Amino acid sequence: MHDWILSHEPWLRVGAFASVLLLLVLAEEFRPRRGGPMRQRERWATNLSIVVLDVLLVRLLIPLGATGTAIWAEVHGFGLFNAMSAPFVAEAALAFLALDLLIYWQHRLFHRIPLFWRLHRMHHSDLEFDATTGVRFHPAEILLSMLIKMGAIVVLGAPAVAVIAFEIALNATSLFNHANLSLPLALDHALRKLVVTPDMHRVHHSVHRAEHDSNYGFNLSLWDHVFRSYTDQPREGHTTMQIGLPVFRGPGEQRLGPLLLQPLK
Repeated sequence: MHDWILSHEPWLRVGAFASVLLLLVLAEEFRPRRGGPMRQRERWATNLSIVVLDVLLVRLLIPLGATGTAIWAEVHGFGLFNAMSAPFVAEAALAFLALDLLIYWQHRLFHRIPLFWRLHRMHHSDLEFDATTGVRFHPAEILLSMLIKMGAIVVLGAPAVAVIAFEIALNATSLFNHANLSLPLALDHALRKLVVTPDMHRVHHSVHRAEHDSNYGFNLSLWDHVFRSYTDQPREGHTTMQIGLPVFRGPGEQRLGPLLLQPLK
């Protein structure tokens, strides 16, 4: 099974991504949380073009990737887990938690450090909030994030299968927690004790600085509670809150070219 997962990694990742995106698009159609112009074809084309560009650049510039880094570390005996003899399940679970914690702090620092915020703010400048927002990240941010993740994988000696599972989960939860999806309040309350829900993460995309500097988690909701960055609800309510940033709100700013040049502005 281990070898099968490694040899089929690209198809597993693409298949999971496409399946989750399709299911969420359908769910958004039948149970939207917010009204408004969520189905603008130009906006969808732009956001999906960005993720295609991100994937191509990572494959071209960092072909080793996260999984290749894990295999390399294992072959050369680098990292904490490669120096231990713990059960595989324990190593995989701890590696998953450690990588999720890394993403939380990376996200938080990208809000705090001005240079990194210039890269990350393209994600926040989306004026709507749906599943396609979950793939709208500047290529420079994606490349930097991959390098940070690869460094962490070498330090941890994270098992390659655990890295693949984490990457698939991170992509799926990023799509899910950005979805324009109305969950029953009781279900949302129960789910957000473990994972980040759309209502929880929507607060993070508020135009208000205090709200978008909270709820940094992408996958597990634990870290926002532990590190006191949790905000329960937006002050203006989910259906009427303003999404995006005070700047970059003109129609021309939402096209692919201006978005890619946004860090220079």
